[in-house]
Amino acid sequence: MTTAPRIRRRTALGLLGALAAGAALAQGAPAQTVRIGYQKSSTLIAVLRLQGSLERAFAPLGLKPSWHEFTSGLPLLEALNLDNVDVSADVADTVPVFAQAAGAQLTFVAQEAPSPSAQAIVVRADSPLRTVADLRGKRVGFAKAAGVHYLLLAALGKAGLGFKDIEPAYLTPADGRAAFERGAIDAWVVWDPFLSAAQIQSGARVLADGTGLASYQRYYLASQRFARARPEALSVLYAELEKTGRWVKAQPKDAAALLAPFWGLDAAVVEQANGRRSYAVRAVTRERLAEQQRIADAFLAEKLLPRRVDGLDVDLFKPGAAS
Repeated sequence: MTTAPRIRRRTALGLLGALAAGAALAQGAPAQTVRIGYQKSSTLIAVLRLQGSLERAFAPLGLKPSWHEFTSGLPLLEALNLDNVDVSADVADTVPVFAQAAGAQLTFVAQEAPSPSAQAIVVRADSPLRTVADLRGKRVGFAKAAGVHYLLLAALGKAGLGFKDIEPAYLTPADGRAAFERGAIDAWVVWDPFLSAAQIQSGARVLADGTGLASYQRYYLASQRFARARPEALSVLYAELEKTGRWVKAQPKDAAALLAPFWGLDAAVVEQANGRRSYAVRAVTRERLAEQQRIADAFLAEKLLPRRVDGLDVDLFKPGAAS
């Protein structure tokens, strides 16, 4: 029998947190560091860092950010669960499912609306592979437990194949690009900006993107400890993410010029990648979590998840409740 989902919302502690921050500032105490983990695809966090926006927004609370880069989402959420970082920048929808299966105590802070075309299965321009069905028996590279992992499962299922029908190669984006270019893998499942870089710089050809298969929503998370202790910091972060998302979409060339040197990519690559991401930051609600259960069930069916996960049994932050 399935129990009803327990959705808990952060609706208190904001006033106490603000008073504590004010007292610290009045006493001239050093700013408390908020450790923020991110990955290369964490666009909005990168913009906040480069523009210094979060430093300015956190200052009245007696806080300052520190920045910690990870190769992909799963090690980032592992660090969050181990209390090595306080906040996680956006990770793809699949990543929290694996974190839940491992018993991680995390709070969902915000969600980016779907960006299905920002991840895809690609092959080299001269590859004989033309459809997803052609992947049978082929070596496919991707990051384990990333959003692209679910995209691959969904695409294989639509083509009448299962995970057992391919040879998986678990690779970080950097290792995946190298393997793809030297022909060590037959196909690569990857997300932006790596996807755009492969298309523009290497002529990669898309077999399938997430359209109709995987919506590719991205989640910002915090440790439950931090969410309880500093909810006002999460409210400030949420507001800054919303504002930054609007700026990136309204000023695509300025955003690309800002991010290109930071990412080590051409501005044209960055602009294409940003064009495929929604960057529409919104609150996480029960209704918007519906796909999480489908993702969890898909991995469980393929015996890739150690136990069943209730995609709705998560801790939710309510933006504005702590301000």
